[in-house]
Amino acid sequence: MKKPTDFAYLLTSFLSVYLPGQCGFSSHTISSYRDTFSLFLRFCEEKHKLNPDRITLEQITKALVEDFLDWLVKERGNGVSTRNQRLAALRSFFRFVRSESPEQILKCQQISSIPIKKHPQKPMSYLVFDGIKSVLDQPDIQRANGRRDLCILSLLYDSGARVSEICFAEVGHIRLDSPSTIKLFGKGNKIR
Repeated sequence: MKKPTDFAYLLTSFLSVYLPGQCGFSSHTISSYRDTFSLFLRFCEEKHKLNPDRITLEQITKALVEDFLDWLVKERGNGVSTRNQRLAALRSFFRFVRSESPEQILKCQQISSIPIKKHPQKPMSYLVFDGIKSVLDQPDIQRANGRRDLCILSLLYDSGARVSEICFAEVGHIRLDSPSTIKLFGKGNKIR
């Protein structure tokens, strides 16, 4: 059996220990990061004839990563957002590498310096007052389910919370005394 490369060892630790254990990332985020590296390994094999089982950190350069990002856009037809998401996964990995292998700090800095591409932001659209009133008038408050629905809609509107944050809220997270507050747990278990 061949000895694993430094890249293989660090990537395995990153995906299976660091992201779920130390960062507390969701399974969806970890899956997205894993997909990034699957694509990266496929790119290395197809475009640079690098055997995925033998790739080392030494072979991964800023130029290789930039070439990968260009390949995503030009050949796979990915948009700027997807390209930036893949870059974020690579940057996160190389921050991890920097802490595990300080001798690789220059390479990590070079890869981390690859800029995020700007893309036009869609203007934020808001509901006008009549639209909000129309939504809040929908539940039938004569019924228990209607009062519950109105409470949930009002909480979503007043707090700006995601539906998933409201779903995971518990009674102990809500304070009704003035000033009323709710503790929400967002993406990455961030509390707000």
